[in-house]
Amino acid sequence: MIRRRHGRAARRRRWDELRDKRSRTIFLLPSLLTTANLVGGFLALLLTAHARYVEAAVVIFVAMVMDLLDGRVARLMKATSQFGVEYDSLADVVSFGVAPAFLMFSFALVGLGKPAWFAAFLFAICAALRLARFNVYTGVTDKRFFTGLSTPAASGVVCATVIFLQGVPPPRGVAVALAIGTYFVALLMVSTFKYWSFKDLGWAQRHPAQTLLGVVLGVMIVATNPEFFLFIIFIGYAASGPVRRLVVGASPVPEPAPLKDTP
Repeated sequence: MIRRRHGRAARRRRWDELRDKRSRTIFLLPSLLTTANLVGGFLALLLTAHARYVEAAVVIFVAMVMDLLDGRVARLMKATSQFGVEYDSLADVVSFGVAPAFLMFSFALVGLGKPAWFAAFLFAICAALRLARFNVYTGVTDKRFFTGLSTPAASGVVCATVIFLQGVPPPRGVAVALAIGTYFVALLMVSTFKYWSFKDLGWAQRHPAQTLLGVVLGVMIVATNPEFFLFIIFIGYAASGPVRRLVVGASPVPEPAPLKDTP
């Protein structure tokens, strides 16, 4: 009888150890994806420093995919944590704030002087402010919308533009237009314009076949000329916020979440 009890106790301990290891693995996976996002941002900085602009833009797009996956995986596995939220925001500052700002600076703004350089500085600053505001307002805003252009979308505008121009530094006139556009995109991030977040999947769940068909057709269309269609998609999304404001009007600004006590 005593041996049986010891045997059951040993099996229970082994089962608890395996369960603890599995839990740690589950919580580690989203952080690994966030780390991949951060590595992508740093790699984009290195590629930009070596004038490999198209490759840097592509790496930032890969970082976007990692950023999309880490949140989805964390929610799917119920492994969300405050550490993950803060780590994700810090990685996003590098990948979607500093990296695209440095990319645009090196690609088009470096020869225009200080007024144009400030566009890159402002982009990085607004990206950090946008992420801080997102963390503060989490849980009190309508999940269907983002307040202000999201940092991945803003960096997508920069990267799609570089790819559309095939990584060839533009003439002075085009570079001036890009500097002005960078100012506008930076300010859109800290604006109060509403942007669809595409987090409301109710229609997709009710119509899975139509949704799948639409996604497949969209991918096929983009694949025919990815440089052109990526540019159109991101520019169109960036413009959708101001257009929606003109059509629908302003929405009330939510109150920020209360601050938590810190030790």
